[in-house]
Parts: sequence; structure tokens; C-alpha cells
Amino acid sequence: MSATKAVDKLNIFEAEQELARLAGEITHHDKRYHQEDAPEISDAAYDALVRRNLAIENRFPDLVRPDSPSTRVGAAPASGFRKVKHRVRMLSLSNVFSDEEVEDFFARIERFLGENRPETIAYVAEPKIDGLSCSLRYENGRLVEGATRGDGEEGEDITRNVRTIGDIPDRVAGDAPDVLEVRGEIYMAKDAFLRMNEGLAAEGKKVFANPRNAAAGSVRQLDPTVTARRPLQFFAYSLGEVSEQPAKTHWAFLEALKNWGFQVNPYSELCRSMDEVLAVYRRIGEERGTLPYDIDGVVYKVDDFGLRDRLGFVARAPRWATAHKFPAEKAVTRLDHISVQVGRTGKITPVANLDPVTVGGVVVSRATLHNADEIERLGVRDGDMVRIQRAGDVIPQVLGVLLDKRPADSVPFAFPTHCPCPLATELARDAGEVDFRCTGGLACPHQQVGNLKHFVSRDALDIEGLGATHIEAFHADGLLNTPVDIYRLDRHKDALLAREGWGEKAVENLMKAIEARRTVPLSKLIFGLGIRQIGQATAKLLARSFGTLEALLETLDGAITDWNRHDGDRKLLAGDPEAASYQELIALDGVGHEMVKDMVLFFSEPHNRKIIDDLAEILTVEAEEVPVTDGSSPFAGKTVVFTGTLTRMGRSEAKAKAESLGAKVTGSVSKKTDYVIVGADAGSKAKKAEDLGVAMLSEDEWMDMAGAS
Repeated sequence: MSATKAVDKLNIFEAEQELARLAGEITHHDKRYHQEDAPEISDAAYDALVRRNLAIENRFPDLVRPDSPSTRVGAAPASGFRKVKHRVRMLSLSNVFSDEEVEDFFARIERFLGENRPETIAYVAEPKIDGLSCSLRYENGRLVEGATRGDGEEGEDITRNVRTIGDIPDRVAGDAPDVLEVRGEIYMAKDAFLRMNEGLAAEGKKVFANPRNAAAGSVRQLDPTVTARRPLQFFAYSLGEVSEQPAKTHWAFLEALKNWGFQVNPYSELCRSMDEVLAVYRRIGEERGTLPYDIDGVVYKVDDFGLRDRLGFVARAPRWATAHKFPAEKAVTRLDHISVQVGRTGKITPVANLDPVTVGGVVVSRATLHNADEIERLGVRDGDMVRIQRAGDVIPQVLGVLLDKRPADSVPFAFPTHCPCPLATELARDAGEVDFRCTGGLACPHQQVGNLKHFVSRDALDIEGLGATHIEAFHADGLLNTPVDIYRLDRHKDALLAREGWGEKAVENLMKAIEARRTVPLSKLIFGLGIRQIGQATAKLLARSFGTLEALLETLDGAITDWNRHDGDRKLLAGDPEAASYQELIALDGVGHEMVKDMVLFFSEPHNRKIIDDLAEILTVEAEEVPVTDGSSPFAGKTVVFTGTLTRMGRSEAKAKAESLGAKVTGSVSKKTDYVIVGADAGSKAKKAEDLGVAMLSEDEWMDMAGAS
């Protein structure tokens, strides 16, 4: 199966399927960690998913999806707070786990900068605090805004709450820039966390699992007086938007932060070589247990801001920094029994229910076993003693079985053949897929509920007051079966008023929230439908490409006809000049054959199509807003392809430069390509550009137009 197959053994079709699976799984875990502060897998397991995704993308660059995890950060902001648009994206960091990977990080930087680099590149090594990332904006020396990272583009406005944190100055001292955005980590010290939990327990209130959850939960209090009572602290470590550059190096910037009144981690060190940063990593690792706060690694950053500007960013992280993570913590416990859960797409996920065990100060009792293949690989059974690992504040990963402690009456786990729902629908696994799925579709109650929860979720229709518990209860009582029923809840006001906890005001607020979502952007509707493999980025791509729901449905109807005419055969579809609708979809950057297959299957199902038609009648669906550029760059909004060998600038730096000018850089030439930049020894891409009449630029012409000559 592709999920367990080595990356170098995957064929292009398996790689496409695996990238789709990884995109969905990583998106789910991003939301659980960044938005809900309730992660389900270990840091190590999450990082393994991200690294596998990146490895496949590196091997198959033409398969990179618009909703790839490598192009986003965290999760969308939670409701309850005003949303804040970050002026400078607030990105996360790439991770490394070994000395060899640190060496690769250093080597990549040197390769990117090429011959035009200093003989010695300095780095700053800083402890990676396990807390909540926060951005603080100061104007004319006064704090005017505090925000969480959110999804990197938008965060939550927590200004009132951060004002209660003693480490965060309301006014900056000294000669700070008129606009100064300071970024850092809100955290809770270990001893303060223990005292707070003792107080909460004494009051009969729920305690926090660990300091990070405590910090995140305290900052997200809607009542700032609650936040004020929590022992929160703040370390500053980074720069966002500024009206003028306050320093030339990161080390000098840290000194400036201290002069302005911020706390800077005292364990930060300026290093001149890889050996020096590794020495800092080992020294901090040895002292980790004695530090007054939790850390989960050491961050390495290029010191020189000028070099950082040249290095730029990949989609979700800077090239000039990485986090060297500490090894995961481990424990042994008994696996009581394996159960299964049904997701909204019918995916069956086995779960290990464990005897509660404390790992790294947190009690854990469940772990995902991912799929049937993982159970077979581990050989895990009910009653086994298992080794688990935990990194951060998450449910652990099962590493293996202690066979010498296996009960004498142990039997292999029999993966179910039918869905646990009342319909007991048969499970199936498509060729090349790793997951079993319930074949009942939206007739399966589990999938109905999952689909409804997804439809009203924050990233989809975002209907406040209609949470998961209400969805489950309304579905159980027959009030909700499809998304259309949400807009007909006003017919059931008497039934709602008869429910415990639902008074006139609560019902009125729910009706208002539903009415407020009768006008929706096309991308949110597409995403809310819950089509397999169609994440937020792909939904936006489809919305921007087709403009209206009617145009999208017209193309999909044509693609369904094309698909049926050739029984879904990829080669026949690609070679048929009459399969224009299919080819229009497949030509979209990041949309692959398997993704089109899932759209065809979804939109050709009569039950689904009726839901869409009914929604189209009762909703006003808005066209997607296209980002506006000022037009000052000749590449703004243009699609660019590089081919051949560039001699004046490395390929990576050239791509980064083009993206900074507003261009979209792709790996293949199509009718929608605006420019092909042709280097030495250009091959088939240049020939295709010539055949299609796409404008071609020499490297010198590109450099002149880009203002980089």
C-alpha cells in the first residue's frame, strides 16, 4: 500500500494518492493542535507525516497540491475573537532530528547562496519554548494589537488579554521604530503551572494537561480578567512588520529587544559554526529538566538579516531557520482493546485504548493506529503490553509490542468487515489505497454526522452556535440529515424550544447565525461539501478558476461525460481532444487525475447532486475574491516557469525572487503560462512553450525585468 511504501518505490499514481491522503490527515492534525489545543498524535508522528509529504513532493514536483501541507501553517483562527490579518506572514519552522539533518540544513543554505556568500555564516541558537506563538504590534511606542499565529495569514485578536501579561510592556522604551511588530512565545513556568492546577482542582474545576495547554487556554479566555489571574510569561524572539529595520543582525535585534523592555531567553547564543550550534543543543538538552519552563528543541537562525532577505521562504517556513527537536519521550503500558471510528468520508480508523499512563507529565489513554496495515505491521493485539512515545502534549504513538509479555490467550486482531453503524454496511478498500471505508455513503449515520459537522465548521460555512454536540443531538432526533436541513431548522422551532437548555434567546441566536450564512463565498461552499481530497486551497483554486457555481457545475457535468465515455482511463482521457472538460480540470495547477476522479464520483451521485441543487436555490453564492496587486511588477499575477540552467542566480533564488514579485512559479508549461525563463541547455519545456506561443525570456531579460541585474 502507498502509505507504507518507501518514497523511492512509489510510481506517479501512488504518489498522487499518497499526497492526497497526507494533505487530509495533516490538515486534521493542524486543526487539533493549533486551533483546538487538543492534538491526537505525537509531535514525532506528525513530523513523520510532514516529512513524508515533502519527500514525495521533492520526487514528484509536478504533483504538488494547492492544499499541500508544505504551503500552509497551523490552522484557521478559532471563533470568539476578532480576526487579525498579519501584515507579514507568521510562519512556522521546519524541523530536524539528527546531526546529519542539521548538516543538510547548513549545506542547503550554502548551496542556495552559491558562490556569492560570506566565508563564515553566523547563527543564533535559541531554546524552542513550548507555548503559544504571539505577535505584538506597537505604534509610536504603544502596544496597539496582540494576535495569535492562527493559520499564518490570519490570527485571533488577543490584545486585551496580552495587556495582562507582566512580561509584555504596554510601551516600549528607547528609540524603537514607529511601527514595531515583536513576535515571541507566551508560556507558563512549570512551578506556576503546578500551583495553578492545584488551585483549580481545589475549586472543583478542570485542570490542564500541561503548561502549553494552560498557556493557550489562558490566552484564549474571552474574559481578560481570567487571563490576568493566570501566571503567564513571554519571551520575545522575532521580528514582524517594522517601519524601519532596527538592526542588521538577529543578535543585535535581541539586544535591542532587551533595551525596549522585553524578556529574551538567556540561553540564546551566537555561533560561528555547525559544531558550535550542536554544542549548544547538547548543553541545553542536558539542562532541559532543570529549566523552569518546557522546551522541545533548539532553534537555529541565520544571524545576518541581509542573508535572510536573500534566502527568503518556502511555502510555510523560512529557509534561514530550523528547529532541532529533542527525542520523543517513551513509556510502556497495556493496550486494553482496539476500537474503530468512522470519519465523514467513511474512513475507518482503528484506535488503541490504553491503560492510562503518565508520559512526560501527561496522562494518556488513547492512540491512533491509523489503519489495518499499521496494525499488521505492529502485530498489535488486545491485551498486549506496548511501547509508546510522546512528544509535546499529545496522544502517543504506538511503537511496538513487548512480545515476551503477551497474554497466553492472545488472538490476532480481526479488522472489521462491516461498519459499526446500525446499517452494518460492508467495508471496502480501493486498489492502491491504505484505508478501508464504509460503502454506505451518506446513508451511514456516522458519515452524515461527520459531513454536517464539516459543513458548519469554521473553515467552511462557519455557523456559530451549531457545534458538534448539537449536530449529534439534532441528527439523533431526525432534525438534521443533510446540509439543506440546516436552513430548514426554522420549521422546527417548537422542537428546539422543547429541548433542555434551549430557550427563546438561544433559538433566536441560532436562527440569526444560520441566516447570516445564506450568503457564502463559492470556495467555502465547495470546501463545505466535504469532497474527498478537496481541501481549502483546492476549493479556492476551483472558485477562482470558474468564478460561479454554475460554471463549475457545467464543467463538472462535461467531465463526468468524458469520464464515463472512457471508463476513467487516464491515458484515454488525456489523449482525447474531445474530453475538454476533463482536461480543463486536470490543467489546473495541483489538480491531479485522482482528485478529478473524486469530484466526478461526488458530483455524479444523485443524492449529492440534489443537495447541491437545493443549496443553490436557498443560498446566494458569491464569486471568490482574487487578490489585487498594485501592478508595479511585470510579473504580478503572472504564471512563470523556469527551464534549463541559470548561470547568474541559482534556481531556488530565482524562484524565490519571482514569487516575491507576485508571480506564480509552476513546474510545467501550459496555455495558462505567461512566461518561460530559458536558461542554458533548455529542453522540452522550451519546445512546448514555443509550440503554444508562450512568451520566452532569456536569463538576462528575466534579470532586467525583475530588477535583479
